[in-house]
Amino acid sequence: MSTESLAPPPESLEQRWFATGSFARAALVVVPAILFAGGIAARVSGSTETNPWYQSLILPVFQPPGPLFGIAWAILYTLIGFAFALVWGTRDAPGKRLALGLFVLGFAINLTWSPLFFRFHMISAALAVLVAMLVVALLTTWAFYRVNRLAAWLMLPYVAWLCFAGVLNTRILMLNPMADAMQMGI
Repeated sequence: MSTESLAPPPESLEQRWFATGSFARAALVVVPAILFAGGIAARVSGSTETNPWYQSLILPVFQPPGPLFGIAWAILYTLIGFAFALVWGTRDAPGKRLALGLFVLGFAINLTWSPLFFRFHMISAALAVLVAMLVVALLTTWAFYRVNRLAAWLMLPYVAWLCFAGVLNTRILMLNPMADAMQMGI
């Protein structure tokens, strides 16, 4: 047996996220919390197929079926929850606090979209929130990349979905300008 095999592992191997257990603890708390908060926001806002106002809208031809939204958001919230946990579990990384702070800000903004759109019928305000969500998600993804590259990759489906949601929101506004509470002066 050589002396090299008895040498301690390189520092980079000791500092991986899975070496500390922080990732697992964070994932066990954060992923369900994100799923719960997102589900509550959607439920309280009435963002279901049974929402009469939503059913009265002219929807774009590329509008996915209603149940797909719940499935997509569950997957996306799980992915971004794991991304958050990866960054949380990364030890002594420069920019970690900023990355986590951007995530929390972006998620708080995310929770405002459903009430604006489905409960208050403010389609144009919801679009502005989507733009803010996208900007913060891009900044978060970049900040995550600097801390943990896998976390950044896990954010990309969320960023792509926000782009799609922005196009969908824009098209709904264009097809239903009089359904927007802000346009009606309400």
